[in-house]
Amino acid sequence: MGARRLAALAAACAFFVTTANAAPPLEAFGRLPAIESAALSPDGGQIAFILTNGEKRSLIVAHTSDLKPIVTADAGMNKVRWVQWAGSGHLVITTSATTSAREIEGRNREWFEAFDFNIATRRTHPLLLEVSGSTNAVLAPPMIRIVGGHPFAFVEGFHFVSDTGYVSLFKVDLDHDLSTLVEQGEAYDDGWLVDTGGEPLAKTAFRPVGEAWALKMKRNGAWKDVKTLQTGIDQPALVGLGRDGESALLYAPGDDASLREMGPQAADWSAPIDGGSDADPIDDPVTGRLIGDYALTGDDASYVFFDPADQARWDKVVKALPGQRVQLESVSADHMEFVVRADAPQQGPAYALVDLRTGSAKWLGLEYEGLVGQLGPVQPVAFKAADGTPLTGYLTLPKGRTAKDLPLVVFPHGGPAARDEPGFDWWAQAMASRGYAVLQVNYRGSDGFGWKFLASGFGEYGRKMQTDLSDGVRWLASQGTIDPKRVCIVGASYGGYAALAGVTLDAGVYRCAVSVAGVSDMKQMAVLNKDFSSIASERYWKRYVGVDQGRSLDDISPIRHLDKLAVPVLLIHGTDDTVVPFEQSRMMADAMTKAGKSVQFVVLKHEDHWLSRGETRLQMLQATMDFLEKNNPPG
Repeated sequence: MGARRLAALAAACAFFVTTANAAPPLEAFGRLPAIESAALSPDGGQIAFILTNGEKRSLIVAHTSDLKPIVTADAGMNKVRWVQWAGSGHLVITTSATTSAREIEGRNREWFEAFDFNIATRRTHPLLLEVSGSTNAVLAPPMIRIVGGHPFAFVEGFHFVSDTGYVSLFKVDLDHDLSTLVEQGEAYDDGWLVDTGGEPLAKTAFRPVGEAWALKMKRNGAWKDVKTLQTGIDQPALVGLGRDGESALLYAPGDDASLREMGPQAADWSAPIDGGSDADPIDDPVTGRLIGDYALTGDDASYVFFDPADQARWDKVVKALPGQRVQLESVSADHMEFVVRADAPQQGPAYALVDLRTGSAKWLGLEYEGLVGQLGPVQPVAFKAADGTPLTGYLTLPKGRTAKDLPLVVFPHGGPAARDEPGFDWWAQAMASRGYAVLQVNYRGSDGFGWKFLASGFGEYGRKMQTDLSDGVRWLASQGTIDPKRVCIVGASYGGYAALAGVTLDAGVYRCAVSVAGVSDMKQMAVLNKDFSSIASERYWKRYVGVDQGRSLDDISPIRHLDKLAVPVLLIHGTDDTVVPFEQSRMMADAMTKAGKSVQFVVLKHEDHWLSRGETRLQMLQATMDFLEKNNPPG
């Protein structure tokens, strides 16, 4: 790739930075990303986008040569989750909706449905429509395979026999809009894998009796258990094909977490594949086989490709975008064209198309328009908790403000087995744009820092996981960065729980709290997990909250400690939340009102747990900022 053409991409980045206008309104942060996904066709000739405009989404297909649209299709209000090319003539699009499938379980949950969009005919066809005894629900991203020169989608879904649903494998002939049942699942089967030719290769099962997880592979035409483990929580996951295209690739959790391969005739799975405990696989876009992995360890992101030629190509792409966090979104079959998401400190994330065959690079567009040159600086922080545990995180500072005596918003992530990452965060930047420093702590129990750190959070829900946050406040105060009398806490999901716990279980640190979809009553949440969750997810939750250690759920339930609450609280919750029930916030609002506490309750109609709708996402952000500015003025 020539230096002159490489410079074109950097020049485009510089153009973004130098054309900044006035300070952005909240709408610039709170809207849905302008581009939600971008995927290359295998031949590299076409690119598909999901674009948003307010509440609506559109599918755009364009030639990569000139980016002129050849297809524009209205996706309406559908929540598009995955877009996959199947050859160069089909797009498999998976959407989700909050609804109840009463033949499976009688409560709302987020159900996924997949469609084939035919590029030539412009027709959309639902997958699994023709199979008797099945539903249109898919349980994982479809596996795309080219068989005999034709594109097929292999789908995990439910098939019913005598009113019992089994996780089964289906095949969809995309050229003929025909779905068929490949194999009926057995009791406890929960995942499938097909080989490069579309033949069933592996499946997994978890048998509650004895808590036995099993990997099954076909040997001499029959399914055999080839790997079994006794595990009630940390079950391995079937994630794709191995490097040879004939072995199964699994993620093995626990203290030796890693990617491992298992061949059909192997006696055991392989040694860990290089990439570390937090590696995610990179698959070939045509065969589906493993070609590399990606890991974010601490603050350092790394892409490892097993073919040295692929590694050299990727290194050229990264070199073309200096000073930016570069993430791979899609790659062509010859591994010569890449769609990347590049996060630059002064503009936020944008999508770019890099063609190593021609030495050209094109910007496809920003995720968040109107923010160029208006973002606050983000810096990594490191400190020790009161018990000496090393902690890290990120501090977003208001643009143009000296880092001294600032008002602070503590912004814990959800999960809790998740993490905050370096770079752009729309919510943190929105709060910083109004004059607040924003602290995001990867508290103990966060993912991405190794098993030992993750496990240090077990039993610390509402305890040391909580005080890790307030220890961060005290550390920033000791540095003179923030005013400890002007601190609020804002969070969603587990972060929403942490916001409520911060003003009840750890009272005296915060002058206000905003809880978005947070748990308030742990006993009620435990009942829900027992009634509707898998054994693994139920035990995962119990391990974090400390039930197995004999600890009381009332001790860590904010709703049971309103006597300690002395500051205003804003509760925000979507009515379509299938992870933390809407009732958790409604109960808290009722209890606070009855106790004479200061509370506001904002209802997000038809919103899910992930703030997938533009209108209600902006409603959440505006309510949050109004509340913060009233109760913790930034001036």
